[in-house]
Amino acid sequence: MEFEKTILKDIFIIKPNITEDDRGTFVKVYNDVEFTKQGARFELNELFYSINKRNVIRGMHFQVPPVDHDKLVVVYKGRIIDAVLDLRNNSPSYGEHVSVELSDKNKYGLLIPKGFAHGFLSLEDDSIVSYHTSTGYNPDFDRGIKWDSFGMNWGSGPFIISDRDKNHPLFSKFQSPFNYGN
Repeated sequence: MEFEKTILKDIFIIKPNITEDDRGTFVKVYNDVEFTKQGARFELNELFYSINKRNVIRGMHFQVPPVDHDKLVVVYKGRIIDAVLDLRNNSPSYGEHVSVELSDKNKYGLLIPKGFAHGFLSLEDDSIVSYHTSTGYNPDFDRGIKWDSFGMNWGSGPFIISDRDKNHPLFSKFQSPFNYGN
C-alpha cells in the first residue's frame, strides 16, 4: 500500500495493492500493519455504503466527541469528488479543504481522521461509496457544515442535496469542539 500525503496534514490518499489475473481483480483496502507504520492508526467499528445519483452532494458531515470518528472512504462503483475540511482549532490548516477524485478505476481510499468534515459530489449515476468508521453512527452527535460555505468549488449543478445538508450551519458560524493534536 502507498500512503500519499495531501495538503492537509493527517489526510492520506490510500493507494492499495491491486492484483489482477484471469479471474479478475483483488484489492486490499485496509491492512493494520501498513496503516500503523504510517502513523495512520484505524480501528473499524462500523461499515456502510451509499448508492448515489449523478450530481448528488452529500456533506459536509462529522460526529462530535465523545463519538467522533476516523473514516476510511472507498468507491466500489462509479466516481466521486471527495472533499475534506479541517475543523481542528489551532490547526495550521484550520478552515482549509482538500478534494480528491475517488473511483472504481483508481481504487483509491481516503483516510479522514477525527476533526474533519467530509462530503462528496457523485460524478456518475449509481456511484457506490463505502464508509468504514471507527465509531458507530450516533444521531445525537451527528453534525454538519453547509456544503457551499467553505470555499469548495463543486462545479456547476444543478445538484441534488438533502434538506438536512442545505440547512447545516455556515462554516463561518461554526464553533468547533475539535482541537489540533488530540
